[in-house]
Amino acid sequence: MAMLSNQELIRRVPLFAMLTPVQVDSLAANVGKQRIKKGVNIVDQGANSNALHLILAGRAHVVMTDNKGREVILATLKAGDYIGEMSLIDNEPHSATVVADTQMDLLILGRDDFTRCVTENTAIAAAVMRGLVQRLRNADQKIVSLALMGVYGRVANVLLDAAEPNEHGELLIRDKISRLDLAKMVGASREMVSRVMKDFEEQGFVKTHKDGGMRVWERRSKPR
Repeated sequence: MAMLSNQELIRRVPLFAMLTPVQVDSLAANVGKQRIKKGVNIVDQGANSNALHLILAGRAHVVMTDNKGREVILATLKAGDYIGEMSLIDNEPHSATVVADTQMDLLILGRDDFTRCVTENTAIAAAVMRGLVQRLRNADQKIVSLALMGVYGRVANVLLDAAEPNEHGELLIRDKISRLDLAKMVGASREMVSRVMKDFEEQGFVKTHKDGGMRVWERRSKPR
């Protein structure tokens, strides 16, 4: 990260793809760079950071905690995603905590510069709006899943959402997902999720690799 200029880093962020060279130069003078260690909180639920955090590299998860200390994992974030725009827009504290799952490289944009970017460039404003709408749709889907689906269906949905096709069309989850994290994603106990995963493996819908990654089959393409 240190070898690239701020302009080069900004051009790597999809949110800023429509900026003109002059706008990129202006923004480059106001962004900061930060490296976050694995396990560190990028933002904290209930706190204000007054900055937009843009992920250049690494992965994080978004977790919400209730007043009894129970946690629900809402989403996983990766390169190209950004953190904190809701708090910047409504001036309210962060609604969730974001925790680094790996070492992460971030660009940091302060409140005033974020506001100026959104005001001066309609493409950025539209991109932020699309991001907010997508998060709302994802939240709606999660609510429906929790309300109407059983644990087996919820776990299956999380696995299929996390899987990506390789060059052969195989659905792979490359990063290990712990049973505890799965439980926090689907609103169930770790013991129940372990039982579901064991059943999925016995039925041939999931195969866990030695490195913790998984191969996933959709029901209609279950191996015989």
